[in-house]
Amino acid sequence: MLRFDRVSVRIGDNLLVDDVTLDIAAGETVALVGPNGSGKSTLLRTAYRALRPAAGTVTLDGRDVWTTPVRFVGRTAGVVAQHSPADFPLTVADVLMLGRAAHKGMFDADTAADRALVVAALESVDMVDRAERDFARLSGGERQRVLVAQALAGQPSVLLFDEPTNHLDLRHRLGLMRMIRDRGGTAVVALHDLDLAARFCDRIAVLERGRLWGVGAPAEIVTSELLAEVYGVDADILPHPRDRSPMVVPT
Repeated sequence: MLRFDRVSVRIGDNLLVDDVTLDIAAGETVALVGPNGSGKSTLLRTAYRALRPAAGTVTLDGRDVWTTPVRFVGRTAGVVAQHSPADFPLTVADVLMLGRAAHKGMFDADTAADRALVVAALESVDMVDRAERDFARLSGGERQRVLVAQALAGQPSVLLFDEPTNHLDLRHRLGLMRMIRDRGGTAVVALHDLDLAARFCDRIAVLERGRLWGVGAPAEIVTSELLAEVYGVDADILPHPRDRSPMVVPT
């Protein structure tokens, strides 16, 4: 579904991503984790045409995202970037309707089907009652939920989410991760929270200083060795009492 093939990214003299190869299968949820500056966001940005690789290719459904039409990427991938404008002079519903743009011609009017998808996306993030609110007047957490809903409104087959739990309270953080896991599509999610990654993702890919440190199932990746070697933290790993997923307990 999504493949990073020997991808490297440079900005000036800085090598931010170094020869990363990673395959994400259709229907799989993969977390990108690693310390600040490890290259998570940079790698993800190459998949939605925000940052061109210096080397390597990124393919979506077998098509190079940098040579295929922009509309294909817009229809196939739903994106929540780490930093998004907060001052849209639009209502919440209008912001979501922008998520339908790749499916329509420039002068096509919004349809009843478009509006139904917008409502469904707002319901998925518990924001239906704010549909007519000004986006710029929302709290940080509310804006984040709207941007998630905007991505969902396009009915993408793959989600590319960069720190989507930022600004969210505990209830909505858990709700978002459950939605990503349960929707049945493909997702790549950059996260700082290892417990969320372990509980809700099929695999975890660890980046360190731009290189792929390791990738595997949560029980294989979330270990005391990972915490010590990559994060410089001493921690015990305990099983979650409900699902036995690994939990990080700093010592």
